[in-house]
Amino acid sequence: MTRHEPSTTQGKTGVRDVSQVDRAFECLEAEAAGPDRQTQYARGALAGYLWALGRGEPAPITAQSSDGAPAMEVLMAEADAATVQIQDSTQRTVPRDYLQGVHDALAWVCGHTDDKPLAL
Repeated sequence: MTRHEPSTTQGKTGVRDVSQVDRAFECLEAEAAGPDRQTQYARGALAGYLWALGRGEPAPITAQSSDGAPAMEVLMAEADAATVQIQDSTQRTVPRDYLQGVHDALAWVCGHTDDKPLAL
């Protein structure tokens, strides 16, 4: 399992506590650890979580760079970019399942859903 340094500042990522997003990342990473469990969906969700925590560069869909954890409006814009690519295959730059994973992770981080992504 890959270890990523926990945030030294407590606070929020989207509407969630940083510790909640850390736990969600760690749980999904553990679920997806097996060779048959590492799906494009799980990869996308993990990338979304890392980026939301300010530990992944660049943004998983738009490749936009940011300094640290992105603000709520930037998180929502990235989720919207995933939605556009999911709905329009001519806009896709990565597999659809990866896009869905990023979208679902960011939707949870932003408080648009209470359902966290699970390894599929």
